[in-house]
Amino acid sequence: MRSPVLPLTWHLARSSGRRGLHSRLLAAGAAAVGSFLLLLMIAATLGAGTRADHTTWRTPDAVPAKEATAVQATTTTYVRHEPVTVVNLARLPGRGPAPAPPGLRDFPEPGQVYVSPALADLLHDLPPGRLAGRFPEVRSYGTVGAAGLASPDELVAVVGRAPGDAAVSPAAGKQNHYDEHLTERAPIAGFSATEASVFTGTDQGTVLLGVVLLVMPVVVLASAAGRLGAARREQRLAALRLAGATPRQILAMTAVEAAAVGATGALAGALAHTALLPALARLPYGVGAWYTDRLWVGLPWLAAVVAAVTALITVSAVTTLRRVATSPLGVAQQADPRRTRVLRLLLFVAVLLYIWATTDGSGQLKPRQLAALLVLFYGAFWLLGPWVVDRLGHIVGRHAQRPATLLAARRLSDDPRGAWRTVSGLVLAGFVAGFFSVSTLGLEGPRHEGQVAVITANAADARHTAAEARTLLREAGVTATVAVTREDDYDSLLGGVDGVTAQVSGGQEQIDTAVTALTPLGSGRYPITQEYVSAPDDTVTARLATVSTATLVLSFLVAAASAGLTAAANVLDRRRVYGLLRLAGTPLEVLERARIRETVIPLTVLAGGTTAMGAFGAMQLDKAAGTTVDASGAVQLVVCVAVGALAVLAAIAGSRPLLRKVTAGPAQTAD
Repeated sequence: MRSPVLPLTWHLARSSGRRGLHSRLLAAGAAAVGSFLLLLMIAATLGAGTRADHTTWRTPDAVPAKEATAVQATTTTYVRHEPVTVVNLARLPGRGPAPAPPGLRDFPEPGQVYVSPALADLLHDLPPGRLAGRFPEVRSYGTVGAAGLASPDELVAVVGRAPGDAAVSPAAGKQNHYDEHLTERAPIAGFSATEASVFTGTDQGTVLLGVVLLVMPVVVLASAAGRLGAARREQRLAALRLAGATPRQILAMTAVEAAAVGATGALAGALAHTALLPALARLPYGVGAWYTDRLWVGLPWLAAVVAAVTALITVSAVTTLRRVATSPLGVAQQADPRRTRVLRLLLFVAVLLYIWATTDGSGQLKPRQLAALLVLFYGAFWLLGPWVVDRLGHIVGRHAQRPATLLAARRLSDDPRGAWRTVSGLVLAGFVAGFFSVSTLGLEGPRHEGQVAVITANAADARHTAAEARTLLREAGVTATVAVTREDDYDSLLGGVDGVTAQVSGGQEQIDTAVTALTPLGSGRYPITQEYVSAPDDTVTARLATVSTATLVLSFLVAAASAGLTAAANVLDRRRVYGLLRLAGTPLEVLERARIRETVIPLTVLAGGTTAMGAFGAMQLDKAAGTTVDASGAVQLVVCVAVGALAVLAAIAGSRPLLRKVTAGPAQTAD
């Protein structure tokens, strides 16, 4: 016998009218947003790793001298505060052929200079005295292709050198702790190194931190889509259950409908992500914009996200029907309010104690452990939220002085899980705001702005170099005070290394000119500036700042969308209740104020708790990193929470026309 599930599901969907269509459109829209954001997070994570892989060739992987075919010396210079990676290559005579580096067709010959497209534009725009003078003079520059670049905005130069050139001599390698991440020299036989550039090596880990913090609000949004129209669906399916439908048929009908809606929305989100890839690639992160193909996640990931969102919506919809299968008469009569158990509180406390015991002390945790603890924390709060909402409803109901407050308290007690779903997005976003607003992982050391330094072999060479530096700076039109630094002179840019330091006046343009003018004095090394010295710390700080801003914005947008979506669905689900209240004489303004208070009351308690916990977690992380909390973070935190709360309230207020429409001209009916 043919199963009646599909025909009956189709019939009920067609006969649900405009109200049912609205619910399905809202659910599909939420699924589209969820899949789009999930694909965006996956693309950023995978793309950051791919970008890092395209910079590994610049870190020379040393081989035994007898096996080497070339010498590679990589270093970094700065112009307009932007890093320029310079790879010097020299073919060793009498050895086998040297392979071409990524992005080049052939191994560069002495005197040849290849530059990235962005660096070529910069060389064209700036006077030669600011940048071009740091490279060998050539009639035309070659081009470094995309295979050798992490970003189309990256500044990279590959310079061919003679084997005896100072730029590839042993003196061009590491000489102090500043050079650990930016300067390297080694004999090579190829470009198969695995260590990424300092400017891309931390990108993926930082993005992953933002993804872990953002994924739960996105999951909340997608699961909310599966519960749209839950009350109406329960009533309809309870009637079918009383008419003789089996629990399996009820669950199958719900699963088919939810899966169809979820798959349609998720596929639309995936198609939107694919179509918007060129626009998304223009968003800067780290070293710049993206190559479009490096943001393409591939068909397997695309299919996995569509399937995951569809499954999440389906499971969310099916789990609402437990009471329909076991007690259809109670559902039909709207009896037995959905109470919560104190077990939720006990589990929450147990999880917090476990997290506290795990992170107490040195705080030496691996990234995967931290991610697991964050997921555990989110799960704990997801358990606790409905219990807190239920208790708040009872407490507020006992002390309510106004009708709107009493109605709000009753709704919190009758459906704590539904009220929790409305505010859960912002509650979880509050943790993100608290974490990133207080976190200050940047390690601030001494700053020597305006200084340009040249490292010398010893103090005697430094005195001779100082005289030459004064002459070169004067000829370049740079006003500077030149001083000799010694091993015991730590109050300078060189920090106890023999060399010459010039304190330059006149701003960044003069500093760039001074670097170019002093380049011949470096014995193959570029003069260094403050950006060179603090590059590793500044890079991590900049990436965290970018990720924190993006995560905060997306978290609050998702929270607002989730709250608005759930509020609109609640209006549709409670259409009968609102109609009866209007028939009883309740003004529309009272109903609207009750809806707002139904959100504000749990939001104040729960969002405040997660925000405080996020701030505490950031303080512990700062403590483990040896940094102090920035007082300005408190101001940023208050602003973030205030803006997020206003956005959620605005999203909820957006469904007011729907409330007015469903309660317009109420008529008494038999039910």
